[in-house]
Amino acid sequence: MKRGSGRIRIIGGSLRNSRLEVPELPGLRPTPERVRETLFNWLAPVVAGARGLDLCAGTGALGIEALSRGAASVQFVEAQPAAAQALRDNLARLKAVGGQVATMDARRFLAGSPTPFDLVWLDPPFDADLWTGLAARLEQGWLSPSAWLYVESPRGRVPELPPAWALHREAEAGEVRHALYRRAETLPLS
Repeated sequence: MKRGSGRIRIIGGSLRNSRLEVPELPGLRPTPERVRETLFNWLAPVVAGARGLDLCAGTGALGIEALSRGAASVQFVEAQPAAAQALRDNLARLKAVGGQVATMDARRFLAGSPTPFDLVWLDPPFDADLWTGLAARLEQGWLSPSAWLYVESPRGRVPELPPAWALHREAEAGEVRHALYRRAETLPLS
C-alpha cells in the first residue's frame, strides 16, 4: 500500500476515531463519514450482537463501523486483492475482533453455502451494475427473516430489488443515494 494514499476514520463505538488506511485503487469509493453516521444512527437499535455481511467491502469501513458498535461478526467480501489485504491489515492493527475477509467476487461468494446474516451492506462498484443480481442471490438463504439491508447507488438511481425488501429510510449525499431496507417475510394470501 502506498503511504499517504488516504485515511478515513471510524466515527463511533469502541474504535471511535481510529483511522483506516485506504489504498489508492481505481474505483475504490469509501462511504463518506456523514453517510456512515446517518446509517449507523438508523441502525443503532439492531447492531449489537448482529451478524453482518459487507459485500464489495472496499475499505471495509461499514463493517468495521459495525464491529466497533458491537456487531458479533462481520464477513467482508472484496474482489480486489490489494483492497482485501488493506482490510485485513486494518482489522489486525485495530485488533477488531469478529471480522473475516474473503478475497473473491461477491457473486462467487454468494454461490457458496448460505449462512443467514442480520445486516448486509450492498455497495458494489457503480459501473458494474450488480445490485439486482446480488440482491436476488441474497434471497437464497443469506438473510435472516428480518434482516436489514443497506444499499448505496448513484444519486437518482433506485436499483430493482426483491419485493420482500421494504424501504425503511433513504437519503442522498453528493452523488450518492443511500437507503436502508428491512426484509419482511411475505405473508401468505388468505
